[in-house]
Amino acid sequence: MNEPIADSGNSARAAAAGAAPGRVSGGTALLPALALVVALIAAGVTVFQWHQGRSTDDTLRRELAQRLAEMAARDQAAAARADQAAAALREAEIKVGVLESKLAESQSQQIALEALYQELSRNRDEWAFAEIEQSVLLASQQLQIAANVRAALIGLENAESRLQRLEQPRYNTLRRAIVRDIERLKALPLADVHGTAARIDDAMAAIDRLPLAMEARTRPDAAAPDPAAGLPAWERLLREAWQELRQLVRVQRTGVEDAVLLPPEQAFFLRENLKLRMLGARLALLSRDVRSFQADLRAASATLERHFDMNDPAVAASASVLRRLQAAQVEVAVPDLAETLDALRRLRPSRGKAPA
Repeated sequence: MNEPIADSGNSARAAAAGAAPGRVSGGTALLPALALVVALIAAGVTVFQWHQGRSTDDTLRRELAQRLAEMAARDQAAAARADQAAAALREAEIKVGVLESKLAESQSQQIALEALYQELSRNRDEWAFAEIEQSVLLASQQLQIAANVRAALIGLENAESRLQRLEQPRYNTLRRAIVRDIERLKALPLADVHGTAARIDDAMAAIDRLPLAMEARTRPDAAAPDPAAGLPAWERLLREAWQELRQLVRVQRTGVEDAVLLPPEQAFFLRENLKLRMLGARLALLSRDVRSFQADLRAASATLERHFDMNDPAVAASASVLRRLQAAQVEVAVPDLAETLDALRRLRPSRGKAPA
């Protein structure tokens, strides 16, 4: 009876011993499955990151190509503007050449008058009349060529003072005509051409120091509290890193709706184009071309307001100077000296006769 009981105990221990290795082998089989899942997840994350990087690279390439195309278009536009400025400069040179030819003609006429003056009789009245004629002709030339009212007034007043000293009745008609012309010239508004030209030169000299709109920078507020104060060191470090990343790309409002941001190498051509505009206005002022003077000043003012920082005091002062120059009186309808010249021509045949 005791042997069957012993056998049953041995069989139970054997069954327990066989069951334990089975459980161990089952747990060992789960580890490769978990490793495979982790590997698949890592591979998926890597593929996702590669795909995201490739999409970002494609976007950057397209954006770079677009920027290059825009810069090429701007270069072409700048070249076109430079050609226009060169054409305007050529036209200004032509006008200067015309003025120089008129000046040469005036000088040749003056030389001819001086030669005529030397050929006159030594008679005191003849010499005086020659000087009066020369003064009147020079005053007429100053009005016709340069619209110089002040020089014409000086010539006519000299002629009138000489006639007054002569006290010849035959010159009374000429003297009355000269007095009337002097009164008409004095009633004209005087145009400060030289002062206006000097203000244009000052504005041109200040162009190189004016800041562009794209160069404006916002000033940090020193009184603003630091939002990272009191935070843990690791969180402050993360905030600083985020601020540095945000500084890589900055979007800034210039305050001008249609402001054009130019690359740095184009800023030089922008300033030179503005100088050419103002130089054209100065040449138009000297040649009394009011339409070109106003057009060049308007173009210069528009360029200044579009491309430069209007919040800067120097830029605001230059814009104010351009506006005042546009409102300046530079065109004066000068009268001619037809009556005086006609009286002068009527006296020429009788210069050799005795006084009445």
